[in-house]
Amino acid sequence: MEKLKLSEQDIVNALCLYIADKKQINPSDIGIELMWDEEYGFSASAAENGRSQILIQANMIEAIRFWLQHELNRDPFAASLELELDDDEGIIAFATYHR
Repeated sequence: MEKLKLSEQDIVNALCLYIADKKQINPSDIGIELMWDEEYGFSASAAENGRSQILIQANMIEAIRFWLQHELNRDPFAASLELELDDDEGIIAFATYHR
C-alpha cells in the first residue's frame, strides 16, 4: 500500500488546473479558497475573471484525480481519496494506492 499526502497547496493547484482545463484559461488566473463547514463538509470557492463559483467535495475529488493523472502521471482511479481537516496543516488529502 502506498499513501500520498497532498498539502493544501497541492489541492489548490489541482483545483486551478482542473478549472483551467475545463474553461480553457490560464491556471494563474484562478483564485481558490478552501473551506470546511461542520454542516456542509469540504468545499472551495473559485474566482476567475470577476466570476466566482462554489465547488463541492465531489468536484474537489475530481480535481485531485485530474492532478494525479496530469501532474504525477498516476492512475487517478486506482487511488482511494480522502480529504481531512488538520489542525496544523489545514485541508489536506490522502491518495491511497492498494497494490
